[in-house]
Amino acid sequence: MSTPANKPASADVWTVRRILEWTTGFLKQKGVESPRLEAELLLAHARQCQRIRLYTDIDDELSEAERTQMRESVQRRARREPLAYIIGTREFYGRSFEVGKGVLIPRPETEILVDACLEHIPREEPRHIAEVGFGSGCIAVTIARQRPRCSVMATDLSPRAMEIATLNVQKLNVADRVTLMAGDVLEPLLDGGVQFDGLISNPPYIREDEREALQPEVAQHEPPEALFAGHDGLDIVRRIAADAPKILKPGGFILLELDPAQCETVSALLQESGFKSTAIRRDLSGTSRIVEGIL
Repeated sequence: MSTPANKPASADVWTVRRILEWTTGFLKQKGVESPRLEAELLLAHARQCQRIRLYTDIDDELSEAERTQMRESVQRRARREPLAYIIGTREFYGRSFEVGKGVLIPRPETEILVDACLEHIPREEPRHIAEVGFGSGCIAVTIARQRPRCSVMATDLSPRAMEIATLNVQKLNVADRVTLMAGDVLEPLLDGGVQFDGLISNPPYIREDEREALQPEVAQHEPPEALFAGHDGLDIVRRIAADAPKILKPGGFILLELDPAQCETVSALLQESGFKSTAIRRDLSGTSRIVEGIL
């Protein structure tokens, strides 16, 4: 579609079917893992419709505006810009969240982290939860939506994260129970006088020497401050572990999403920081993913 060699003769018509077929092949050549799915999502975005609508309109011709939008989007994706940044949203826990450059894209495995947190929060009882590194706001917002009497105070240093997360807090109607605070790790919460029932975080945990092995979508486009944390990936986790007991109630919990290779180390780190018991939770593939501690 974007090069004369691949574009059909001018007499041909660019229908939904033709563009899906062309884009799927083009993205496959560029190394995109799920080219058909992404072709559908890009085209649905260009046409401002649901994916299912593409198949009811499969032989419809695209407007010039839709073709232009699609061409630009496909070119961006071919440069390995993340799909979520191009379409501006990402689904998390069954809800659509605004995302954009400068903010970590929500991952499916982080839903397991949220599940673990929700197990600690009774549905009809008030609880106060802290979060470090709110990013898009997907964790804080989801907890508040799933537990109607729960409030969340979340921190992040990034002005861009504050911008995007604020949109999501407002869009998903939890502004009365989610407080976003600008600041480094737990510093905004240390002098607030609030004792929390739990602390949750998907912190930066990638080692600096792993940068070259990452997918270009991650290494070249997502914010490095949300990804990397020193030579062993635990710079931020150490700070969280050291300060968490200062803000948690006795019996409070901590939940951290980590690299599987870090889980045993972090479990021991939490015990050294005063957590009485720790456990390692596995993701859906059976891989160690979350470290849980009880103060």
